[in-house]
Amino acid sequence: MIWLRIYLLAGLVVHKALWEALKRRSSGGAAKRAPQPLSLRLVKGVKVAILLGVVAQTMAPEILPISSSPFWLRVAGVLIYTAGLIVALLGRIQLGDSWSDIETAQVLRNQAVVSRGLYRYIRHPIYVGDLLLLAGLELSLNSWLALAVGLLAPVVLWKAVREERMLAESLPGYDAYCVQTKRFIPFIV
Repeated sequence: MIWLRIYLLAGLVVHKALWEALKRRSSGGAAKRAPQPLSLRLVKGVKVAILLGVVAQTMAPEILPISSSPFWLRVAGVLIYTAGLIVALLGRIQLGDSWSDIETAQVLRNQAVVSRGLYRYIRHPIYVGDLLLLAGLELSLNSWLALAVGLLAPVVLWKAVREERMLAESLPGYDAYCVQTKRFIPFIV
């Protein structure tokens, strides 16, 4: 069980480290010092709280266990977690400098439609990857908190739809890209 927890924690560290490294690279290392609105600070606070809670959970005893014999549940969880981690990391790498934080979505100067790699099939691989990662982590930890990921899904959908509207209005070629791809699941949704 300790190796499972180390694996889950290592994946979270790699995920966060990649995000921060690519974020700094795309912003040129410039720190933004402008005051942030309360709503933006709240969203960032919730993201940090979720991350810290998940990290703490990987080191804590089982919370709300699903099963007294969770071997296959853990196996399924690790597979889902790994798939989610890979999808989220590849999505972030493939998006490159055309990325902005979920709470500050915007069309960037010199931004172009990214339609290669995972983006050839779905418009939001990072969102999909992160949801899979969280669900898989909770299943790996044998926790009913896996159901909480279902509560995040409508929020992610709402954010994706708003983001798509903004991109369609401001980014040439995004409408055509939307016609050719699915939002979350290749060839289906």
